[in-house]
Amino acid sequence: MDSLPAPAERGGPRGIQSIEVGGQLLIALAHHGRPLALKDLAREAGMPPAKAHPYLVSFIKLGLVEQEAEGGRYGLGPLALQLGLISLQQYDPVRLATPRIEALAAQLGHTAAIAVWGNRGPTIVRVAEAASPVHISMRHGTVMSLPGTASGRLFAAFRPRDQILAVLAQEKLGPDYLDQQLGPQLSQIRQQGLASARDAVVDGVSALAAPVFDEQGSMVLSLTLIGPSGSLDLSPLGSEAQALIRSGAELSRQLGWRPA
Repeated sequence: MDSLPAPAERGGPRGIQSIEVGGQLLIALAHHGRPLALKDLAREAGMPPAKAHPYLVSFIKLGLVEQEAEGGRYGLGPLALQLGLISLQQYDPVRLATPRIEALAAQLGHTAAIAVWGNRGPTIVRVAEAASPVHISMRHGTVMSLPGTASGRLFAAFRPRDQILAVLAQEKLGPDYLDQQLGPQLSQIRQQGLASARDAVVDGVSALAAPVFDEQGSMVLSLTLIGPSGSLDLSPLGSEAQALIRSGAELSRQLGWRPA
């Protein structure tokens, strides 16, 4: 007679230990937000490198991890990024913001987008094209430059300093750049509740971005408007900017935010 399976351990259902052990490597990569050498990654996951390596080989085959051609460091792979984006898209603020960017695109005649904070920085998760869309690579998963775009500057103004420095480091920029070069711009962005960029990524294309806050006052996403430089008014008092700010404030109130 076959024996019955062992009952679940007290405190919760039984899991697969090897998956939980290997998952520590993924948790370490997600926590650091950057590629790590094998010995560093194994140390963070609490296991010897020889034990970590077979897990990493399997994760690479699945697309959860990828290894750099130069240096051999390990980072999160394409499947991990896709899963992260799907998770972000299911986040309530994104669902609430989606009809707003569609309304903004229809009302203002410019492409509107939602960006959230991802492990590589500001990341586009929704795009609403205008009737005459701007021909620029703006698709789901696009990571926006922190210093060079309206969305990036907006996040730089409102996200925690350590997060901003970690992303700037990927662009070979440090604290001096943040404080001396970006500092005055970020102060103005905080005062106006609006960021702008003219001809920053592509000549002839400009953008505006307004923040959305949650009940704790943390910025959770940006509403971004993208259009031809000749027709998109970047003035904080212009109709496009005011519509964007108003929409961001209304959405923030939906999420429980109350202005100081």
